[in-house]
Amino acid sequence: MKALLLTVGLGLVAILQAQDPPASGGDTPDVSGKWYLKAMTSDQAMSEKLESVTPMTFTVLEGGDLNILITFQINGQCKKKTLVLKKTSEPGKYTAYEGKRVVYIKQAQVPDHYILYCEGEYHGQQIRMAKLVGRDPENNEKALEGFQKFSKAKGLLDQEIFIPKQIDTCSPGGDHEPQA
Repeated sequence: MKALLLTVGLGLVAILQAQDPPASGGDTPDVSGKWYLKAMTSDQAMSEKLESVTPMTFTVLEGGDLNILITFQINGQCKKKTLVLKKTSEPGKYTAYEGKRVVYIKQAQVPDHYILYCEGEYHGQQIRMAKLVGRDPENNEKALEGFQKFSKAKGLLDQEIFIPKQIDTCSPGGDHEPQA
């Protein structure tokens, strides 16, 4: 369960600063608001399967750190997760879990879509994962194709790409409403 929470949390947090700052320096763009997890994969099979997710809420904190709030359903139970990504000096790069995980944010080929690439240690093992996120709940074939190419280039399990069901709400009691 912790591996899945980590996977979901890291991917979501990275979206908050979904664009690299301009090469000349400049401020980090504000990407606060609602984002949807479109697809995800990892270099390791996960024992617990993510069933559905609510839209993620991203907030850019003072100093450029990112706060991500998401609720998801695993094994019929809703879980709420908040994660903070710490901004680094490298554009598009963040750390989480006291520096044990690194999250990179890459703009996808499709507007309003980003790929979050995460790597780090979990229980003594290295884990790598990627997530595709977008501003709207609709699936975009071009964005998914780009995500598949990116995942394959990183050596992630193409056959393990998962597209979660989008839901509007999910309470810890397990109640949820499918998105229209």
